[in-house]
Amino acid sequence: MTLLQVRGLTKNYDGIGVLNGVDFSLCEGEIKIVMGPSGCGKTTLLRCLNRLLEPSSGEIIFDGEEITAAGVDIQHVRQRIGFVFQNFALYRHLSALDNVKLGLRKLRGLSDAEATQRAVHELGRVEMQNHQDKYPAHLSGGQQQRVAIARALAMDPAVLFFDEPTSALDPLMAREVANLLNRLHAEKVTILCVTHDVTLAKNLPGDVLFLNHGQVEAEAPISELMKNHANENVRAFFEQKAPNE
Repeated sequence: MTLLQVRGLTKNYDGIGVLNGVDFSLCEGEIKIVMGPSGCGKTTLLRCLNRLLEPSSGEIIFDGEEITAAGVDIQHVRQRIGFVFQNFALYRHLSALDNVKLGLRKLRGLSDAEATQRAVHELGRVEMQNHQDKYPAHLSGGQQQRVAIARALAMDPAVLFFDEPTSALDPLMAREVANLLNRLHAEKVTILCVTHDVTLAKNLPGDVLFLNHGQVEAEAPISELMKNHANENVRAFFEQKAPNE
């Protein structure tokens, strides 16, 4: 079943098009990876999809509802879209446990006991239960990433958005992120992941959406995109990445 349908999405800044008619769909339980050169609109796309940025035109249909329409309860929509930010966006003054509990109490209205129970469960799901009382400053980058994922999962979202989940991590931690995303995929979690990391993309099962100049220029498994692709922009991107792999 299609969970997310994007049609003709555009975003302009001062008359300059960052997204120029993006079309794609995402099905329940699917992983899709968004790749492309720097400045191609990857992060802008994610932020438009949950209306952190307002699209200039186009339609976003999420779980059967056009969320670009007037009168949409966007706060309700955002509660169903988990967003794991590139810099993790954890509250430095709160423990891992309290970071996960915050949304459950403030947005879902759970009691402290209910929020604690849910937060402990989600931290266990990402293997962080033994670090729940630590503050972000005492956690590694990979551990902070896991807390951010637990916080998103705690809200029981229909889809998880990841913005460059391995950009701040060393190769070992990056592999752990790949393992975690694959585990979530096995649990039927729907994922849309923006990344520049070819190794991460190779280790995930979904198709790659190749974005360039704000348009989708290719959509296929990464193994196909890396094989002398007919599109010269796709070829150039992966040829540039190849020496680092």
